[in-house]
Amino acid sequence: MIAITIIQLISCLVMIGIVLLQSGKRSGLSGAIAGGADTFMTKTKAKSLDSKLAKWTKWVALVFVLLTLVLNLI
Repeated sequence: MIAITIIQLISCLVMIGIVLLQSGKRSGLSGAIAGGADTFMTKTKAKSLDSKLAKWTKWVALVFVLLTLVLNLI
């Protein structure tokens, strides 16, 4: 039971880190002012990294929810 709790804590911290690494959906006023400086390569690179981070967020969140349910049933 303690091992499951430790794994849940680690998955929680990993999920927090992944979410913080993702870029926001809107860049706001600063994106409107400096938006011309972005090239095609930087945009596609950021989108591919964001898509990988989004996929990892889903998997880590699924592990977190399943561990929460297991701990609740114990």
